[in-house]
Amino acid sequence: MGNEKETAIGHILKAVVYSWDGFKAAWTHEMAFRIETIVIAILLPIGMWIGETAVERALLIGCSMLVLITELLNSAVENVVDRIGSEHHILSKHAKDLGSAAAAVSQLTAVIIWGLIVYARFLH
Repeated sequence: MGNEKETAIGHILKAVVYSWDGFKAAWTHEMAFRIETIVIAILLPIGMWIGETAVERALLIGCSMLVLITELLNSAVENVVDRIGSEHHILSKHAKDLGSAAAAVSQLTAVIIWGLIVYARFLH
């Protein structure tokens, strides 16, 4: 349970520190996160130009952030599984595979959304 004497501001500040630590850990230890972050940093300015409406721009930004969110959660699952033990267990494999599948679905979703918006803008 949380600290009863903690203020809302104190809670928010701690959350910001923990989140920053999470970003640093992902950047340092997760190659997929680094690659996706770099690709998204390049694509988002292009997306602001490609998207003709606020909704299109929101979709491009949102699906890109979804990729990063899913990668962070996948990394968290992998770390917890690795922390529990290094021996082979089918449930550990399933947990890691499911996290990887979730990351793949988020990437596919981003590709589809970007593809549809690019198609509508340039090829339709």
